[in-house]
Amino acid sequence: MCDTCGCTQPDEAVTFTKPGEQHHHHHDHDHPHDHDHSHSKKVSVEQDILSQNNLLAERNRGWLTAKNILALNLVSSPGSGKTTLLENSIKSLGLPVAVIEGDQQTLNDADRIAATGAPVLQVNTGAGCHLDSQMIETAIAELDLPQDSVLMIENVGNLVCPALFDLGEKSKVVIISVTEGDDKPEKYPTMFAASDLCIINKIDLLPYVNFDVDKCKHHAQHANPNLEFIELSATTGEGMDNWLNWISAQVKS
Repeated sequence: MCDTCGCTQPDEAVTFTKPGEQHHHHHDHDHPHDHDHSHSKKVSVEQDILSQNNLLAERNRGWLTAKNILALNLVSSPGSGKTTLLENSIKSLGLPVAVIEGDQQTLNDADRIAATGAPVLQVNTGAGCHLDSQMIETAIAELDLPQDSVLMIENVGNLVCPALFDLGEKSKVVIISVTEGDDKPEKYPTMFAASDLCIINKIDLLPYVNFDVDKCKHHAQHANPNLEFIELSATTGEGMDNWLNWISAQVKS
């Protein structure tokens, strides 16, 4: 049991799989399984989990920095267009890119990424609703990432729990599509507060949906005044250059 968010993550539930292979690794969580329903115990366990996660995240960050690997943690609700954005980014970026795919079940997204030629590892979390730093440590070892490359982490579709878990990334990138409603930042402020960039995706659909871009940005900036924005359509390519240029700037910084 993940006591921080309440999701069930038994040891045997988390699998690491490369497309075309059988499940080959089981993740052994250090999360406590015995729990007390008292408030004081819950707070203590949550702090312990986040502390352990953050220590390992710093180790991941140090390793990635030493190899000059830019790691980006892509977070969003399900259906925001993360995988389509990744597919088109890999094809256009002009840099070596590897991908860690986080989902509860299936290899669907990993198969799509593999079709681009990029190295990819699928992390199936079972009932778990987020990736954590230990999963990333295992995944980057499996991928054998090259020096001077980009690591894209597509987190489990969820705007709540992934906001709490540092994975060792340089930046969190939150993606919202115009089909979701412009009040998402108001409903889920913690995610927007934790992110460095907000991508507003599917702008080609703006004429057909009730979505106020300025209102969405206003709510997001209320949670995070320093949040940057990029408006694009991963499907049509509109605005993609701004995203690719942002990545290139992060690589150089």
